[in-house]
Amino acid sequence: MKRLKRKISWLGLMLLTCLLLQPVGVRAQEETKGPPEVGTHAQAAALIDVESGRLLYSKQGDEILPIASLTKIMTAIVAIENGGLDKKVKVSAKAFGKEGSSIYLKLGEEMTLENMLYGLMLRSGNDAATAIAEHVGGSEEGFVHLMNQKAEMIGLKHTHFMNPHGLDHKQHYSTANDLAKLTAYALHNPVFKQIVSTKQKKAPNPNESWGYDWLNKNKMLRMYEGADGVKTGFTKIARRCLVSSATRNGQQLAAVTLNDGDDWNDHANMLDFGFANFPLQTLVNKQQPIKHEGMDLTAGIDFQYPLHASEKQQVQQEIKVMESRDPFGFRGKLVLKLNGEIIGSVPLYENKQIEQQKGKGHSSN
Repeated sequence: MKRLKRKISWLGLMLLTCLLLQPVGVRAQEETKGPPEVGTHAQAAALIDVESGRLLYSKQGDEILPIASLTKIMTAIVAIENGGLDKKVKVSAKAFGKEGSSIYLKLGEEMTLENMLYGLMLRSGNDAATAIAEHVGGSEEGFVHLMNQKAEMIGLKHTHFMNPHGLDHKQHYSTANDLAKLTAYALHNPVFKQIVSTKQKKAPNPNESWGYDWLNKNKMLRMYEGADGVKTGFTKIARRCLVSSATRNGQQLAAVTLNDGDDWNDHANMLDFGFANFPLQTLVNKQQPIKHEGMDLTAGIDFQYPLHASEKQQVQQEIKVMESRDPFGFRGKLVLKLNGEIIGSVPLYENKQIEQQKGKGHSSN
């Protein structure tokens, strides 16, 4: 009987030990394996971290597809960068008669470019897109040339525009990955960022006693915590298209789906996936001391990057020092790499020079 009790005691102790050790083992396993998969109903999809430009997820991301009114993301950023927001845009016969979604501009009506951009992005007005293109580009064709120039400048390798509104054309296309890159670029512009995050906008109407009152078609702004953009799209050929963005804990992500019948739910799942699995990780702190070949150096800025738990230990650091001394203490940079690719760099300063600059009342960076 005593032997039986001893066996039961040992079994209980072993079981307790296993239970205590299990969480540690699970955590260790989670830190070494990659992120889980996320599914969508889209023909193509992509998820990007806006600040770094890192693609966090891609499904058929380079498949060339029609993009409907997601085109207007490019229309808006080109207009913002090349036109005066307070300038009046006059509605031509071509803009007035444009088919598809509309903000119902009158022939000859004048509206500031800024207000017309709200009509473009909140209500997806094809009339607004045409009027903006003619105003900024001199003609619709001239503006489309600017759009394609910008696409090349950003590095969109599978994108070509034929119009500013997104009505179907065989030579008008993009990809989920390219649209993610375009959106990340556009969201760095504060005017664009403000417009696409607006839930409702009122604008004066010179032809009626009532003013314009536009409610944003992007339901993500009202149904997802932290949502702050971007654009809906639909044609019979492209089907439902959507780009959304959201910010949580200082991190902004943008999701793209093309031809997706369940896009609202898919975008919520994609954004949740990104925030949960690729949070911003601080890799370098500002004024962090760094020793290199007998030199006492200091990091000039904070550096954060979206990483999965399994990736943080894989980040490599390489110090590149200038041979000549800089009068302000700059001595080189700390280059950070992941899987052999550069993900960023941090300026390095010599500690002695920084202390001298502080004594003189100057900033060290």
